[in-house]
Amino acid sequence: MAKNVIEVKGLSKKYRIGKSEKHSDTLVDVILSGIKSPFTNFKKIQNLSRLDRDEDTVSWALRDVSFDIKQGDVIGIIGHNGAGKSTLLKILSRITEPSEGEVHIRGRVAALLEVGTGFHPELTGRENIYMNGTILGMRKYEIDRKLSEIVDFSGVEKYLDTPVKFYSSGMRVRLGFSVAAHLEPEILIIDEVLAVGDAEFQKKCLGKMDSVSKQGKTVVFVSHDMTAVGVLCSRGILLEGGKIEKAGEMPDIITHYLTIANTIELNINEQYRLNIRNDENDFVLESFIITTTDGIQVIQTGQQVNFCVRYSCINTNLLLKLDVSLTFKSELGEKLFVIDNILNDSRSPASSTSIVFSVEQFPLLPGKYGIDIWIANRGKQFIYIKDQIQFNVAQVNFLGQGNLKTSQRHGYFNAGFKVEYSQ
Repeated sequence: MAKNVIEVKGLSKKYRIGKSEKHSDTLVDVILSGIKSPFTNFKKIQNLSRLDRDEDTVSWALRDVSFDIKQGDVIGIIGHNGAGKSTLLKILSRITEPSEGEVHIRGRVAALLEVGTGFHPELTGRENIYMNGTILGMRKYEIDRKLSEIVDFSGVEKYLDTPVKFYSSGMRVRLGFSVAAHLEPEILIIDEVLAVGDAEFQKKCLGKMDSVSKQGKTVVFVSHDMTAVGVLCSRGILLEGGKIEKAGEMPDIITHYLTIANTIELNINEQYRLNIRNDENDFVLESFIITTTDGIQVIQTGQQVNFCVRYSCINTNLLLKLDVSLTFKSELGEKLFVIDNILNDSRSPASSTSIVFSVEQFPLLPGKYGIDIWIANRGKQFIYIKDQIQFNVAQVNFLGQGNLKTSQRHGYFNAGFKVEYSQ
């Protein structure tokens, strides 16, 4: 049975935040404020070490967080901005101390939390590799053995003997990740910094983290990319407001997170309230509305989903034979499928003010997606909205099969198959 390499018990972290100063409105207030200021400043200095005395100035980044991570686990930590993810990783990496609770870590930890974390800007890339290896407790001959592999992976061989302060942010991330992943850590902690790299390097990083996990090492990965955590991580933790909202199997955690995201962010009847004009043709795209047949604001794989485009035009002749197209894309911008009124030869009448596309069994699996809207008349473009509209698919309930254990590790689409056995 695998042993626990990370144990977190009752972990809390609080910070002092600034308070707005009271401003003097009259000459008398200014004089009184000047008289009181020495006493006021003395009181502020006293309170700097007394976080509990003034709750108005205290913000809890984490509150009573407890969990265990076993050797060889690949854990994804997700949550909205401000949920406490980065604070948790800083505590696990021993960069900051907790205000309350305990953290027990067994093993050598390598962390990449920010661009260039642990690098000395005046030292060269080569010198920083040896410095980081030494901090991790490695001998020089061990670092020598790994050096060429680190350099090849990072792709900064040409600049290896250049001070890191002259590196671009992407170069620092590539070298930082390569050092963290190759210097044989027992626990690898990675924050959202991979977003700085290009798509090719992100793919390399995910492959390396997968390789590290298969060697029995432990990986803790924080990301907003549900596709990446879904593919890489077997288990997950969802943080919300500094507390653990849910922990368990990664597909379940992603589904729960996207359900919360839909409830908070995807107000279907208001999210895409638009007023986009094409003054040349007096054409206005008024709104884009997503509705579901059951009326709830959570899109599920396999349910009927309606996409309504509302528009208006002073010249009604321009509404005749209007071309309306919706392009569905992955979070990475890949085109998945297109629906439009041209494909089924259903051109709009001149009296129309809206068009509704109904997808009877929505095929996309849980994840985050985008929609591009293109509107034209006889090939002449009126409106084109690209990379602005996003939505979540939160659950799977396909053809009455119930909530299936699927995520984007299974791809983007559910084909709606059945399974039969015979002898």
